[in-house]
Amino acid sequence: MLSNHIQNGIETARLVWSRLPNSEEAEAEEELFARRSNGGAGVESLDYEVIENYAYREEQALRGKLWLWYYVCLKWLFALLIGIGTGLAAVFINLAVENFSGWKYAATFSIIQHSYFAGFLVYIIFNLGLVISSVFIVTHFAPAAAGSGIPEIKGYLNGVDTHGILLFRTLIGKIFGSIGSVGGGLALGKEGPLVHTGACIASLLGQGGSTKYHLSSRWLRIFESDRDRRDLVTCGCAAGVAAAFRAPVGGVLFALEEVTSWWRSQLMWRVFFTSAVVAVVVRSAMSWCKSGKCGHFGSGGFIIWDISGGQEDYSFQELLPMAIIGVIGGLLGALFNQLTLYITNWRRKYLHKKGNRVKIIEVCLISLITSVISFGLPLFRKCSPCPNSEVNPGIECPRPPGTDGNFVNFYCSDDKEYNDLATIFFNTQDDAIRNLFSAKTFHEYSAQSLLTFLVMFYSLAVVTFGTAVPAGQFVPGIMIGSTYGRLVGMFVVKFYKKLNVEEGTYALLGAASFLGGSMRMTVSLCVIMVEITNNLKLLPLIMLVLLISKAVGDFFNNGLYEEQAQLRGIPLLESRSKQYMRTMTAKEACKNQKVVYFSRIVKVADIVSILRSNKHNGFPVVDHGQNGETLVIGLILRSHLLVLLQSKVDFQNSPFPCDIRGISNRHNFSDFVKPVSSKGVSIEEIHLTEEELELYLDLAPFLNPSPYIVPEDMSLAKVYNLFRQLGLRHIFVVPRASRVIGLITRKDLLIEENDDSAIMELQSTSRAGFGTMVRGL
Repeated sequence: MLSNHIQNGIETARLVWSRLPNSEEAEAEEELFARRSNGGAGVESLDYEVIENYAYREEQALRGKLWLWYYVCLKWLFALLIGIGTGLAAVFINLAVENFSGWKYAATFSIIQHSYFAGFLVYIIFNLGLVISSVFIVTHFAPAAAGSGIPEIKGYLNGVDTHGILLFRTLIGKIFGSIGSVGGGLALGKEGPLVHTGACIASLLGQGGSTKYHLSSRWLRIFESDRDRRDLVTCGCAAGVAAAFRAPVGGVLFALEEVTSWWRSQLMWRVFFTSAVVAVVVRSAMSWCKSGKCGHFGSGGFIIWDISGGQEDYSFQELLPMAIIGVIGGLLGALFNQLTLYITNWRRKYLHKKGNRVKIIEVCLISLITSVISFGLPLFRKCSPCPNSEVNPGIECPRPPGTDGNFVNFYCSDDKEYNDLATIFFNTQDDAIRNLFSAKTFHEYSAQSLLTFLVMFYSLAVVTFGTAVPAGQFVPGIMIGSTYGRLVGMFVVKFYKKLNVEEGTYALLGAASFLGGSMRMTVSLCVIMVEITNNLKLLPLIMLVLLISKAVGDFFNNGLYEEQAQLRGIPLLESRSKQYMRTMTAKEACKNQKVVYFSRIVKVADIVSILRSNKHNGFPVVDHGQNGETLVIGLILRSHLLVLLQSKVDFQNSPFPCDIRGISNRHNFSDFVKPVSSKGVSIEEIHLTEEELELYLDLAPFLNPSPYIVPEDMSLAKVYNLFRQLGLRHIFVVPRASRVIGLITRKDLLIEENDDSAIMELQSTSRAGFGTMVRGL
């Protein structure tokens, strides 16, 4: 019995391994991903609208109250699993990054006691090895794992599906690629990739696992609509932020403010529950690591910069320098967005088209430059004497070699000296920020060192962003902002000598201002900064600098994620329509379009010809009435037509309507569900004989009989709002109706309340709501 289990396990492992992509497959995948990301070619809209065809209505009629309870309970179960999965992924990434960084710094400081050149070589080899592993994973295994992933996820939640962003291989590439790129010392963070990681986990759970790698269960394959998957991905995004910053409320607000386009109270509950689960998982992991079982994990890893012991109050005189910090953050943030846009655009047009080898060489060169700068610049700085231990009894100076903390002894002639520039460079970014935020550390950093670090790290962050590695911009932005914030704080301390001013407080405000000037977030970022610093007294000041930096940045360009989404060809629909749309009508917007439609009874050869000759994803279906007039009877999706052509079971010899009562024996609603990978079936993959091409197909049972329709003279602004708020993919533009058969008012929509909370939730959130509401009427 045991041998049989072992043999089955070996066979399963072989099968999974055989399905891993080789280098040729990965290159083809990369070409497809680049082609779809360039100019929007191949980017596909999602079907958030409920397709109320005959198969859908029959399936709803068969589902009772037990299924409804199972549906709702599974939603909450998935919210729990998303929180646990994202929390564990964050624990694994942080633990790996901290240990790799700890081993690197411990080995480097151990060797430089004998030879700085040998320590320099070890430092470079460590960084280069980690970075090469990251770029190799992305280029040869998961091309969609490059970058932060937030623009693509934002596009997905806005109704645009980019190929490959939610696959199982992307999840694996994001996790291990982030470990290599962040552990390798590049000027990027792991927080953005964690948002993408949470979204991938949520999407995989929503589709019941990965069918390609045989890691799926049909019992979990119940969320078959893009609308349900969208809600799960929203939970995953919030979980990613909550795991990255230990900020559960900030995660909820981030999902609401930055990524999602549709929000409901029921979704709020599940997103909040998911973030709370993440907080519990992360807190449990940190408590376990405090016992010393996590190696170099120690106090680093998870971001928490407690500055509650710092500045307790502020005066009116400090508002001016704080406002200046907001202006600086807006200017530097807008400049960062513009520079990264130019460089990324050039990189995509000229550099990355030359293949994976060029991408690997590029990242290796950037890694070498980063290592040379971070190791070489502190050599030219003069060391400073340690603070008086009697005056500052809680300060350890210098710190033990290879450990995290302030006051690094690097290339100093005296054991009681420290190198302030090495204190920033020879730390993980999380620990370096903790040092910059630290209170009661007056004159720890010189203005020259902070200015040098600001210029070099800003330049490295601009160049590194957009390379073929997983890259986030949260923590690098905090590093940049906290540096110039501390510079302003040093000036304030020197100018207002009588005030109780902490340089670390200004470092925090600088971090908030740069993120506000670059990413243009306000509410969520404000709450995140309060949660990670554990200082509620600074809330008004954070709000002030965020408002100023966002206003200054908006004067020059869009936010970082909007700019990157536009560069990748992701057509985002913003919350407000453009001004010119108010003077345009729906007819003017589509006047140059040639409408391609099907008759209700259509020959199979005509379907194949139309699908091959154009790339439309939806087609009107018409029929002839009793008076011979042409009537629009519904909308048929391209994906549904491909399913019908592939199955062939609905082909008929006669050009007459079929008996729709037999449809349920041949199809169910799940047959028409689009794969989450967005690839689906293409017309080139369907092979039909000459006899099959001469047969007919009745489209009436499979079309959506109630698509959204607008009159031709409706303003384009109203069409825009309708399209975005309902998450539509198609809207019919028709002439003015000749007669009115009824008028619906508010009271017609107020149905009698049902005590069954599960059914009430389904009425507003699920695709089962329509059938339930109709039965309630």
